[in-house]
Amino acid sequence: MISIFAGQKYRILIASIVMLTVGVIVPERFLASAGEPQKVIHQLRIYEIFDANKKAFHDRFRDHAMRIMAKYDFKIVATWESKKDNRTEFLYLLEWPDEETMNDRWKKFLGDPEWIKIKKETGEMNGPLVGEIQARTLYLTDYSPHKTLAK
Repeated sequence: MISIFAGQKYRILIASIVMLTVGVIVPERFLASAGEPQKVIHQLRIYEIFDANKKAFHDRFRDHAMRIMAKYDFKIVATWESKKDNRTEFLYLLEWPDEETMNDRWKKFLGDPEWIKIKKETGEMNGPLVGEIQARTLYLTDYSPHKTLAK
């Protein structure tokens, strides 16, 4: 038979383990106040790229665009390449805390002097690297299995 003191120590131990587990497994960003909607949004960007200078596009995006985007808190979740109707597309998914931040950061990135210079130089060396650009802002449904995708 467990003494009352030992039982109390056992309950405290279990409660401590539960609190630590919740603190490790459930990140703070998931613990929104009751009734407070998740503000995280995603943005899908789709660029038409050209097979003749695809390598130059990927080099510029990987080596320059991603680095400069990071200065402005762009959170790139994933990048893909796709073929659709004899057209090569580069797609990437961004995660933003809200629409206002997304718009502000795009404005800053597009106005970045280094990005403007790199874009001009690579265009002069390789010709146009990007054709049509599509952007879609994605809003999570309340039943989405994941509220955030980036780590």
